Amino acid sequence: MSVQSVERALDVLEALAEHGGEAGLSEIAARTGLPYGTIHRLLRTLLARGYVRQESDKRYALGGGLVRLGGIAEGMVGVWAQPYLTKMVELSGETANLAVLEGDFVVYVAQVLSPRRLRMFAEVGRRVLPHSTAVGKVLLAGRPAAEAVAVFERTGMPRRTPNTITDMTAMLAELDRVRARGHAMDLGEEELGVHCLAVPVWDGDRVVAAMSVSGPAERIDALDRDDLAEGMRKIAVGFGNELSPAAGPDVGAR
Repeated sequence: MSVQSVERALDVLEALAEHGGEAGLSEIAARTGLPYGTIHRLLRTLLARGYVRQESDKRYALGGGLVRLGGIAEGMVGVWAQPYLTKMVELSGETANLAVLEGDFVVYVAQVLSPRRLRMFAEVGRRVLPHSTAVGKVLLAGRPAAEAVAVFERTGMPRRTPNTITDMTAMLAELDRVRARGHAMDLGEEELGVHCLAVPVWDGDRVVAAMSVSGPAERIDALDRDDLAEGMRKIAVGFGNELSPAAGPDVGAR
């Protein structure tokens, strides 16, 4: 049985998050459907606990109290992902990774290494730009196109290798292909000789993370890409369902 006041407080926080972390009272009301008086009462409590702060222009923003919770939750997500990443290693024989988008950067938050002597390694906590990685493409393909454009304009899409996509039109077309086929590829775009395939992790109707396998180009290319992507999607759906237990079994089957 749900507690209405808790649900409404969470609605307010989610409304702020969906407006980029900052919103006015009217925007919160439009998103939540709550009366202004109710929103005021909820905001007073959230302000007192540090989960919301009030800006000088009377707009409200997510507060520093969420940073501590977010850091702990991110660490737990990495722990929860381990059995699913292990399944991806068993499926592919290659190193499996979990990554999330933080600001304009992709951050690797968990990894299970390939048992092979020659294997790929991305240090947990490493931050990379999204345009040259399969995980980054998956994460931005799950966002509105305007948001992806804004990220690429801020980062400048620097060339990492001769294979890196650095043209905005070409990148947006690539994101369209990612949405259509349900997975992304990095074909030596971040590092020559390394190929990667990534799939989205859905939490309800949002892409909250990306899972990938990466290895030497010749080994990845020797795998049946469609079969690999389908197997990885099924594993990612299982992980997404664990993140959102109330979701149905078809979550992520996009």
